[in-house]
Amino acid sequence: CGLRQVTFRAMTRPSRFEHVRYLGDKRTQVVYDLDEPTLDPTIVDELMASEQFLCFGPDSLTEARNRGYRPHRSIRDAARDED
Repeated sequence: CGLRQVTFRAMTRPSRFEHVRYLGDKRTQVVYDLDEPTLDPTIVDELMASEQFLCFGPDSLTEARNRGYRPHRSIRDAARDED
């Protein structure tokens, strides 16, 4: 019937960012969507270890773009899949 099975893995959010969706990397000016199931958790772990991150207020992709951040590949791929 054309249905396919999709498996999602749960990613644990960093404890200080439980209520944040978008997290930016100051070194590369890339924003990550913590709700995106295809985001590699090691990216977020490395970002937290570097302490070179920030969250946006309001917590939106538009705000991240206004600050000069560009979406990570996982966000772009998800947007393309929705089209």
